[in-house]
Amino acid sequence: MTFGEKLQDSRKKAGLSQEQLAEKLSVSRSAVAKWENDNGMPDIDNFKAIAQLLDVSIDYLLANGSTLEFEVMREPIDINSFEKSKRNFRHDTVVVSKFPDADSIIPLWREKKLSKWETAYEWIIGPFFGMFDTMDKIHDNSYYYLVEQKDQQYLVNVSNEFVTTSKLTRRINEKKFIIGKYKFKRLDPQDLGKKA
Repeated sequence: MTFGEKLQDSRKKAGLSQEQLAEKLSVSRSAVAKWENDNGMPDIDNFKAIAQLLDVSIDYLLANGSTLEFEVMREPIDINSFEKSKRNFRHDTVVVSKFPDADSIIPLWREKKLSKWETAYEWIIGPFFGMFDTMDKIHDNSYYYLVEQKDQQYLVNVSNEFVTTSKLTRRINEKKFIIGKYKFKRLDPQDLGKKA
């Protein structure tokens, strides 16, 4: 089970609606919905409060081989203030400027990991195979990168408005891997990092 699935299951077992949990945490209902859909993670204070309110441990909520750590930083940017080069997109320039000392910066291809229901639905409707992934890409057309720096890895997401950096708790060596509701694939050998 993903963090979002465990949160939803624990919330229901506690007899709370999304609205009730949101009220107890002093967050919006949409924030709870976002967490339950694995579109984001609460900060450490909210993790502690969730564990206490739902009578579960933080370890339980995260013990699914979770890769993202609590340290998630989101910074506003103006994408037009970054240069586009012949080789790189503006989004590439953002991540290179944020991690100038990175050992490597690897662009990633992202694909939505479909639920059993979504997979069955796509098989039934046939000609529209890939519909859920396409809709997801329309909704989130940002760029993803795997950054390695000083024995630490980060998943970096660059949109036109924000750069979001998530520290990874386990080392990812695979060419293809899953984090949350997404499948990622390294786009080697185009490494944007400056070091060999």
